[in-house]
Amino acid sequence: MNESKISTIKERFRRVGDQIEEATLRSGRAPGSVQLVTVTKSQSVEVIRSAISAGATRLGENYVEEAVAKIDVIKEPAIQWHMIGHIQSRKTELVAQYFDMVHSLDSTKLARRLENTCVKVGRIMPALLEVNVSGEESKFGFSAWDERLWPELEPEFGPILAMPHLSILGLMTMPPFQDDPEKTRPYFQRMRRLQNFLAARFLQASWTELSMGTSTDFIPAVEEGATIVRVGRSILGLRPVEELYDI
Repeated sequence: MNESKISTIKERFRRVGDQIEEATLRSGRAPGSVQLVTVTKSQSVEVIRSAISAGATRLGENYVEEAVAKIDVIKEPAIQWHMIGHIQSRKTELVAQYFDMVHSLDSTKLARRLENTCVKVGRIMPALLEVNVSGEESKFGFSAWDERLWPELEPEFGPILAMPHLSILGLMTMPPFQDDPEKTRPYFQRMRRLQNFLAARFLQASWTELSMGTSTDFIPAVEEGATIVRVGRSILGLRPVEELYDI
C-alpha cells in the first residue's frame, strides 16, 4: 500500500475519533467512554495493518471464515476481534475460538449453540443481544420495534441471561439506512428506552453497552447513548467490491 493511502487512513481514523469525542461530550459523558470498532469486512490484510498502525485496537468482521483467515495471518495479540455480522449456528465453534466479543446474538437458538460451544472450549463470551427496533424484515435480531410488546422479550431473554458461559453486556442494532443521519435518531432513542426497560427487569445482568451507529450515523448514535460504534467506510474508504461496482 502506498504512503498516501496509509496517511489517509490515519487522518480519517483521527477525524472519526475526534468526532466521537465531541459527540460524547455533547451527550454529557466522560471522554473516552465510547469505543470505536473499526469495521474491516472485505478489506485486505494490508489495509487492516494500516488501520492498526493508525491506532485501531478493535476490529469488526461480518463473516466468520473471512475473519478467521485474517486473524491467522495478522496474529496481533493486542487486537480485539468483534463479530458483528449474522452467525450461522454451525459456525459457533470458530466464533468461540477466534473472537473476543459477539455483537450479533440474535436468537435463542444461536445463544444455546454458542453457550454449548463455549463450554467445550472453556471460555466465557462477552456478547450483545441484537434487536430489531425498526421492523425491517431484512434485519436480524429479536423483535423490538413495538414498545407495547417489550414484556414479551422477558421470557426469551431470561434463559439466555442464565447461560453461565455467555456474559450479556447490552444491546446491538442496525437501523434502516438513511441519507440523512438525523432520521436514524428515533431508532437510537428507542434503543435507549429498551435498555432502560430491560435494566429495570433483569437486575442480574449488565445492560451498559449499546452498539449502534455506523459510518453514516455514528454521531447521532453517540449523542443518543451509544457506547460502541462500528465504523468502516469513514476510516478505510470503500470496500473493494464497492470500488469495483462504484456503489
